[in-house]
Order: sequence, then structure tokens, then C-alpha cells
Amino acid sequence: MARATERRAPDELRLALPSKGMEEDTLRFLAAAGLSVDRTNPRQYRASLRTPSGVTVLFQRAGDIFAKVDEGSVDLGITGYDVVAEDQHEDSDVAVLYRELGYGRCALVLAVPDGWVDVSSIADLAEIALTLRASGRELRVATKYPNLTRQFLYEHGINHFTIVASQGALEAAPTMGYSDIVADLMSSGVTLRENRLKTIAGGTILKSEACLIGNRRLLAASESKLARTRAILELIEAYLHGRNYVSITANVRGESEEAVARRITVDETIAGLRGPTIARVFPKVGGERGWYAVTVVVRRDLLLTAVEHLRKAGAAEMSVLDVHFVFEHRCWSYEALERQLGLRARAAPARSDNGGSRRGMAPATTPTSGEPVGPR
Repeated sequence: MARATERRAPDELRLALPSKGMEEDTLRFLAAAGLSVDRTNPRQYRASLRTPSGVTVLFQRAGDIFAKVDEGSVDLGITGYDVVAEDQHEDSDVAVLYRELGYGRCALVLAVPDGWVDVSSIADLAEIALTLRASGRELRVATKYPNLTRQFLYEHGINHFTIVASQGALEAAPTMGYSDIVADLMSSGVTLRENRLKTIAGGTILKSEACLIGNRRLLAASESKLARTRAILELIEAYLHGRNYVSITANVRGESEEAVARRITVDETIAGLRGPTIARVFPKVGGERGWYAVTVVVRRDLLLTAVEHLRKAGAAEMSVLDVHFVFEHRCWSYEALERQLGLRARAAPARSDNGGSRRGMAPATTPTSGEPVGPR
């Protein structure tokens, strides 16, 4: 009997999410960004996004998602940037749409045995490699990331080494005797220390975290897929931007809105993104007149500084709320995607950032770069 083929709507956008490992963090991130996944059975590999409509979610191994996006079986995917950097090649159809999603942070590092007391830097490791070469053998490096490791070692003048490909527990490789050092992912460093390994100065090959990738060819060929991708990027960008800000509302006494505004705007810290919003407070029965509610949005790391400045400006009671989303007048990450697809010939003009973070947006021309589009 012939096997039934899976039906797929021509304009359906397929998004691959990591199963296991990063799964819970990814679902939590998407829900916070307004992109909740509707999954009736947690053991199902297929689900959908509630918003925008027309997005099918497929759960895959994080290590396989790059290949799925590259071959075109899915349109978008979230995986670790380490996977992307290792597997990216010149003929790849993969574009990095958002480089840093803010979770799943780790680093690909070189680690040597604790017993190598004279090896504390990449320069020391280069000397060890030369010493081993003179004795008739090469430095053995166990890793799951041969491309990144090889390039890093060459760039640091280590030319004589052997890559030992391994998919098992790399930390045990030096103890078991089939490698001298390892190049592996590290988050806290506990696993390395428990296996009597140590990192070395200058030995960080790559810093990684979750990132969003897409298939250039498929996205460029479908306006409906591009529209859904834009909606996803809008929400992610606004959510990541909004996490840097808080909204402060303070009661300030004054002669008029203009008089209060002059006292507030004289200090850049509490002037807000464009300026304060000021409204007259209607007093309770028997209450004092001449009070105004001042609302400003300020950077989260300047919260206490802003509170002190507001006090100096005459503020009494103050309340603080988290800002969940900050949408700008343009979606910069989507414009970066348009440039990668050749749909936008002219680069976007510079914009004012008001001190906010601009980490994570995809580059215009170099998919494996960590640099964002536009000024910080």
C-alpha cells in the first residue's frame, strides 16, 4: 500500500523548534514575546502558533534544525548559534534573522587538563603543540565542532594538531587517553571542573545563545511567508527591546503642566524616550490641588538614578511597571532580512536609540557575524 504523503498548504510557514535541552526555555521565551505555541499534547512533534495564524511548529533536535532550514523542509528555525556557525557554508540558503534571543547562553572553549600547570593561555598551548610536534606527534583535540575549532587554532598560530571527532562525553576524552585537550560548550564550567579540566586565557572560540534562522530561497519566493516572518520578528524585537525599560509614574506638584515639564526635562535621565507624559491629578474630596501625574519610560539600569532625580524634581509617590514591548517606527530586523534577500537595495538610515540595547539583530550581509544592523 502506498504511503500517504503529508499535505502542506503552499503558504504555510513552518517553524522548527528544539526538542529537549532548549525546549522549555524556547517555549517560555516565545510565550513572553506574544508567540505562544498551541500544543495539545506535549509528546506531539507538531503544533502551531496562536499568533500569527498559518504558522506550523515542528519540534526537532537542536543539532538538526540548521540542516532542516538549509534543505527547505522548514522555513524558520530556532537553534543555538554554535550550530549555525559550525554548519554555515558559502552555498547555504540559511540567513540569520535574529542573532541573540537572550537565552541558552554558553561558550565554545578550549579546555586542558588541570595537570598542565604551565599552560594558562592560548600562547602556552601553541608552545605545547610545537613541543609535541618535535617529539613526533600532534596535539589531539576532541570536539563536536571541527570546523570552528580548526579555524580558531589556525588563527592563533597552532598549525600542528589532529581533530578527534566525538559525539560522546568530551570531558572524559583526556582521561581516557584518546585526546590531549577538548573544545566543548561551557555554560557554568562545573562539568569541566568535575572532570579536572580548566579553561585558558584567550581560549574562547565562540560565544553562543539561541538564534532565529530562515531559508532565504523559500522566504523570498512567498509574500505570505514574509508577512508572517515579519510579524514574528516585530514581536521578538519589541519584546527584547522592551525588557530594557521600565515605566515610572510619579505625582509632582507644580503651577502648571509646563512648569512641571521644565523641571523634569532638564535632566536627561528622567526625560523619557521622547519626553514625559503629564496629566492633571483630580484631587479627592478635601485633597490638595496642583498635583500632576508624570509618566516617563527609562532604562531599567537607571531606575534608582531616575527615582532620585524625580525626588529632586519634587516627586512624591512613585510607581514602577515593567515595559513588556517597545515598538519602534520600523522593524529593523525585518529590514535586515529584506536586505539579505535583495529586496531592499538601500541601507536604513541611522536612528536614535535613546540609550537602549540593540543587541541581537541579524546583519545585513554577513550571516555569521554577531554585529547588529544600524547604530547601537
